[in-house]
Amino acid sequence: MFLKEFEIRWNDLDANRHLANITYLSYASETRMAFLQHIGLSHRDLQNKGIGPIVFNEVLFYFKEVMPDDKIRVSFELAGMSEEGTFFSFEHNFFNQEGQNVARCEMMGAWMNLKTRKLCVLPQDIISQFEASNKTLSFKKLTASDTRKHGKTPKDLK
Repeated sequence: MFLKEFEIRWNDLDANRHLANITYLSYASETRMAFLQHIGLSHRDLQNKGIGPIVFNEVLFYFKEVMPDDKIRVSFELAGMSEEGTFFSFEHNFFNQEGQNVARCEMMGAWMNLKTRKLCVLPQDIISQFEASNKTLSFKKLTASDTRKHGKTPKDLK
């Protein structure tokens, strides 16, 4: 399992003096990028390939408080991916120093061509890297319809 460790800093806390909501999202994002670097996709590699990951949604579930002076380890697991690699779903579990699962972040996103600003397929070598990574027990092959599973659509101002 891919894990990244974080020390809780003063500015990671909220008014209740526990880990702030935004910090969980930040740690999940940092863990994703560290995983991409781990499989050979640095920022420079992504720029050279002209692709970038985009987030459709992130859902957080909290199980136990994280307090100042704690250390947190955040996991990366592949929860789903479409056949051509366009769509992906990642799961991040947050573990305290005792190894207790204190929170979970489930996110879904896609790969975007940075020139056309449209969704794109991944090269096979990158798909292979993801396929070789740790997967959740509930891993699923995604389709475009999975990206709208929550039924949310834009509501424009009139």
